[in-house]
Amino acid sequence: MAYKKIINRIADKWPAKVLSVVTAIFLFAFHRMGDLQERYFSVPIHLYLHENMIPASTFPQNVRITLRGDNNIFRIAEADIEAHLDLGSFSEPGLYRAQVQIQRRGSASEIEILEIAIDPADISIELDTKMTKLVSISPRFQGQPQQGFEMISFILEPNQLMIDGPAGEILEVFELSTDYINIHNRNNDFSIRVRVVNDNQFLTIRGEQTVEFQGFIREQIMYRNFESLPISIRGLDDNLEAVLNPPLASLRIQGLQNELDIINDTMVILSVDLSEISGPGIYRLPLAVETMEAAANISLEPEIILVEVRHKDNN
Repeated sequence: MAYKKIINRIADKWPAKVLSVVTAIFLFAFHRMGDLQERYFSVPIHLYLHENMIPASTFPQNVRITLRGDNNIFRIAEADIEAHLDLGSFSEPGLYRAQVQIQRRGSASEIEILEIAIDPADISIELDTKMTKLVSISPRFQGQPQQGFEMISFILEPNQLMIDGPAGEILEVFELSTDYINIHNRNNDFSIRVRVVNDNQFLTIRGEQTVEFQGFIREQIMYRNFESLPISIRGLDDNLEAVLNPPLASLRIQGLQNELDIINDTMVILSVDLSEISGPGIYRLPLAVETMEAAANISLEPEIILVEVRHKDNN
């Protein structure tokens, strides 16, 4: 009889009692949810690939992590949450999509976390076959040496570097350039360490990304032409006279620029020596050139002239 009374009491107004229980649970949960905290930070993605594959497209380097739980979540260090993207099972070129996996370490594995959200949750990456290639290095210059000087040669050490990258990119690369090397107003040899420029984000230079540059600078050897220069006669007997054919000649000389700049037409003398001529006749004789010692005679046109020698007409 007592058992029946207990059952009747429980059943009496049971909808209201059920509603009260549900309300109590809801209020408890609401209060509990109000006590929860959220924390946000970013962590780098650790990418795992097949040994023959390499990324051929851009992809997020970090993911945003949202932790939801009680105040203990603030004790978790960012390094205790690791994000992984495992594409190691893909060994052929193509576009692949995979979910970002989270691994909890340290305090993150000890503290209760109600929720961990990842953004983005999955990532698409294009993969290509990994290739290695030896490419040449070429220098780039900025400015000009001091006036009258020039860079006659240079040495790059090393002059080739090994690069890694996806096949589709690396097949198009044949050389890389250095940063600009400033040669403005230089007048002597110099040596400098210079960076190799890699503008392609998919290519990686093996080892050091700098090379040793040696430049060799010398004074410029210049050329200068003198046209229609008169030819003087030397050593002719006073009783004789001479007619030159041609009476004028041209000269091309070489030397350092600062030395050539001070030479004018009056300083270049062409002559023919007739001191060995004792009588009338037609002679083929070489021209002689007198210039500054620093200038070298490159070419003389003509080198041999005809000289008609005859007696003077004293009448």
